[in-house]
Amino acid sequence: MIEPFRYEPQPARVLFGEGRLDELGEAVASLGGKRALILSTKEQAGTAAELARRLGDRAAGTFSRAVMHTPVEVTDEALAYLSERHADCLVAIGGGSSIGLGKALALRTDLPQVAIPTTYAGSEMTDILGETRGGEKTTQRSRKILPEVVIYDVELTLSLPPRLSATSGMNAIAHAVEALYARDGNPIIGLMAEDGIRAFGASLPGIIDRPDDLALRSKAQYGAFLCGACLGAVSMALHHKLCHVLGGTFDLPHAETHAIVLPHAVAYNAPAAPQAMARVARALRTTDAAGGLFDLATRLGVPKGLKSIGMPSDGIDRAVTLAMKNPYWNPRPLEADALRKLIANAYEGSAPGT
Repeated sequence: MIEPFRYEPQPARVLFGEGRLDELGEAVASLGGKRALILSTKEQAGTAAELARRLGDRAAGTFSRAVMHTPVEVTDEALAYLSERHADCLVAIGGGSSIGLGKALALRTDLPQVAIPTTYAGSEMTDILGETRGGEKTTQRSRKILPEVVIYDVELTLSLPPRLSATSGMNAIAHAVEALYARDGNPIIGLMAEDGIRAFGASLPGIIDRPDDLALRSKAQYGAFLCGACLGAVSMALHHKLCHVLGGTFDLPHAETHAIVLPHAVAYNAPAAPQAMARVARALRTTDAAGGLFDLATRLGVPKGLKSIGMPSDGIDRAVTLAMKNPYWNPRPLEADALRKLIANAYEGSAPGT
């Protein structure tokens, strides 16, 4: 018997496939946009300028100062530039930094957004915004935050270096893993989550060796869409809480933090969510979810421990305290001693559960 459930698909239009970037002008016009502000990081300023050329008279300008964790100071700068340029639409190209900035601006202005992801982070499919103020990261949800149009063009991911592809993909897998044991999960999201994990498990190792393989890149981007949709549809748990704490507190790189922490968070929750763990293991063609994720991360060359990406050794206790403060719901209750062991293992890069 199917248990009762609630499913509310996010009201976003998704354009998926090779060459879909050609439809950007049409997408902006469909939202009533006449002056689109294009957002990117400094590294993708050239790509943002190319989008402005494509849009022609519909481009209001470019703002290429998006950074990790969406600090409110940068949002304030972008908000002032947006007002100066009289923009009536937002186009964000890149990963979570650019798309996060677009969401922060949309929350404050209610302007429509077109998101063009070039990584596998999945932020484009959610109504979630994580912002950093004074070194502390907080999250909120609002329909204002959700992009109205998402353009997935596989050609834009070809320039994503193999190592970044690996960490970005592991970050996306985390969304699907937590969706499988989410308090508000449902059978539809469960199918999407398992297939998303399967798509990444089948594509990421090949991308490391053949980064120009369009078929593998397409499969990974499909996985990113599915995992991002999971993140946008149900609530997350311990893994995401930990990564927000670690990233916001110690300014750690977002994708790497998720990739390192994921196997350890899964090991922590495994006794309380056996059915979810069986689905993760099945998607990865292994018998142990945490071990399979750790082995995949190792095969992909993901950094071994949090200490290798800049976390200070004296930050473990602080991270435990912050993670215990206003915790997300989790299938296994949070226990300070067990949480400390989890973070210590992730810090050292030890095998999960040891």
